[in-house]
Amino acid sequence: MSMATSTDTQSPASHVADSHDLIRVHGARENNLKDVSIEIPKRRLTVFTGVSGSGKSSLVFDTIAAESQRLINETYSAFVQGFMPTLARPEVDVLEGLTTAIIVDQQRMGADPRSTVGTATDANALLRILFSRLGRPHIGSPKAFSFNVASISGAGAVTVERAGQTVKERRSFSITGGMCPRCEGRGTVTDLDLTQLYDDSKSLTEGAITVPGYKGGGWNSRLYVESGFFDPDKPIREYTEKELHDFLRREPTRMKIAGINMTYEGLIPRIRKSMLAKDREAMQPHIREFVDRAVAFTTCSACDGTRLNEGARSSKIEGISIADACAMQISDLAAWVRGLDEPSVAPLLVALGDTLDSFVEIGLGYLSLDRPAGTLSGGEAQRTRMIRHLGSSLTDVTYVFDEPTTGLHPHDIQRMNDLLLRLRDKGNTVLVVEHKPEVIAIADHVVDLGPGAGTAGGTVCFEGTVEGLRTGGTLTGRHFDDRAALKETVRTPTGMLEIRGATTHNLRGVDVDIPLGVLTVVTGVAGSGKSSLVHGSIPAGTGVVSVDQTAIRGSRRSNPATYTGLLDPIRKAFAKANGVKPALFSANSEGACPTCNGAGVVYTDLAMMAGVATTCEECDGRRFAASVLDHHLGGRDISEVLAMSVTEAEEFFGAGEAHIPAAHRILQRLVDVGLGYLTIGQPLTTLSGGERQRLKLATHMAEKGGVYVLDEPTAGLHLADVEQLLALLDRLVDSGKSVIVVEHHQAVMAHADWIIDLGPGAGHDGGRIVFEGTPADLVTARSTLTGEHLAAYVGA
Repeated sequence: MSMATSTDTQSPASHVADSHDLIRVHGARENNLKDVSIEIPKRRLTVFTGVSGSGKSSLVFDTIAAESQRLINETYSAFVQGFMPTLARPEVDVLEGLTTAIIVDQQRMGADPRSTVGTATDANALLRILFSRLGRPHIGSPKAFSFNVASISGAGAVTVERAGQTVKERRSFSITGGMCPRCEGRGTVTDLDLTQLYDDSKSLTEGAITVPGYKGGGWNSRLYVESGFFDPDKPIREYTEKELHDFLRREPTRMKIAGINMTYEGLIPRIRKSMLAKDREAMQPHIREFVDRAVAFTTCSACDGTRLNEGARSSKIEGISIADACAMQISDLAAWVRGLDEPSVAPLLVALGDTLDSFVEIGLGYLSLDRPAGTLSGGEAQRTRMIRHLGSSLTDVTYVFDEPTTGLHPHDIQRMNDLLLRLRDKGNTVLVVEHKPEVIAIADHVVDLGPGAGTAGGTVCFEGTVEGLRTGGTLTGRHFDDRAALKETVRTPTGMLEIRGATTHNLRGVDVDIPLGVLTVVTGVAGSGKSSLVHGSIPAGTGVVSVDQTAIRGSRRSNPATYTGLLDPIRKAFAKANGVKPALFSANSEGACPTCNGAGVVYTDLAMMAGVATTCEECDGRRFAASVLDHHLGGRDISEVLAMSVTEAEEFFGAGEAHIPAAHRILQRLVDVGLGYLTIGQPLTTLSGGERQRLKLATHMAEKGGVYVLDEPTAGLHLADVEQLLALLDRLVDSGKSVIVVEHHQAVMAHADWIIDLGPGAGHDGGRIVFEGTPADLVTARSTLTGEHLAAYVGA
């Protein structure tokens, strides 16, 4: 009885379960973090700031979110864990108070041709069910409307055991799919330009085949010369119809050539298998150049690019087929779905309508469901992944966002802020890695990392409120209220790049003159047609250097030295100084440590548990064989050179015994883009998004070109780094280059010589030029959304 009384009198506020209101991190050492210890309030919006490479992602993604996911995975059975990716425990002493983490990062969606906005968000799945129930004529199940399912049928005898007897039965089956049989659901077909494959005026012995790898006397050319199907000394243009068929399209045939069993196959299917089946990005440069020259992607004539067969396109709801629905702008499709009055499928219409409304709400209403996922920018891909979380009823979840405002116009940032606050107000913990002051301003709690980048970062410089950050004296605090001023004088163009009748994607026959010899900024709301104008209308060829947002590909064996080509002149210099082969100074070639094969670590696979990586005892993590480290250049061995920072290496290779002009030029460019603190042998997998973007920019600066086209170069850059980027752009222009930048950052707009503003809206509401002129004229006119936001930014 007394126990009951004491329980009744206990204050609900002091319940022990309510004491876990913090996520506690103690001793985090992941990547460049230096024993970081912080406490993050739950059910609040916390923004992590700091210069690019200061350790934000290491703390938020690689420590907090990674441990949360690892602990959730451990709740599954060992059998299920065997099918899941294995995650190692982060380098941290204590992590307490974690909740389920939902990660919404900036990984670009896979460029698989079968992946579209609709398939990536489940909107297509709901639409297929809708058409399978309401479409007339009725053609089958939801599979009949899927461009990834082929129509197949078959019949035959099967043997079954029944009541101790073996019985043979005849069975037949058929699956009705929606895949277009000609393009196999891709929407495009590849046509080979035969003139790029061979010179028909020559014979095979004269080297008629011009495909890389088929020239000279190698096995590829001998296969055709010695096949016996045609006279190798006769020019190809004199072949009979049968000989030309055997040369180009013959089915695989086993034969002996020079006493070796080989498979002969026509040139076209052989090239399709050996070259066209590979990912374009993974090809060697000379192969990629050949494929770009020889292959033309044309819209499939059978399905008109819809990917669907005739049956799927014939079934309609109120005159609209599923192909028409997927081609609609999502905002229009949402209105069409809401206009359907069918009580029999009411729950389905509500779910589909909510999904489509989420697209509009998050600022992606201008997309269509048939848009290939690989063509989305990093910001669009991230917001597409957010769709499934918007209407979620889950609470007490940790949402982790990686720069959610990337690719957003200042007008759209307010909408994103409302979304982040709405997720927080539902009782969730929201962690955001962000540089934009507009997002930092709405935070309940700010964690500023730094003070510098790389080894100069990795510590918490400030923790507290936004007001505290302003007066805290950190780099972020000092630059928080920075505003770039409009230029007093702008440069005079040296010429014009004329674009006439541009119609790529949503452009409405745009005519525009882009001035050359100045800094031109192309701006407008997300989806207004900026990238379509710049990348679709400016011919990327001689004299044009295009730096887009495609991700850098690289394994943990890749590093800044290999990516930029810096390692080649260094290896040659080491080889020359020591009288040995250059291959010895590559950890991926002959110089690799035999125990770890040049990885520096030895991996032990533990099945469904996280694998263990231990530092190689033979080379002590230096990746090279001991004999290689006996060779020196300027008093340093190759492992010591790769351990240098870019700044240190620039001095080392700039003068003295180790003077290498080619290496010094590359290092100078890395310093120019603000990467002086990086270690030249640091794995690419440890670089942040902003660092990768600038590494790519530094590499492209080496290309000879008069026009530089940059797509959002401020992505992932801290406020302080933006100043350095502007100085770099100025140097490029002052050296006689023309720089065209697609950008939303107001500091870059204010710094421009000329602005081209697209809009007024997104999708079919955009695609027009709404302003051309100087930034000062744009601010004075305030005739566009960009003008209003730029005027507010500069305080006009």
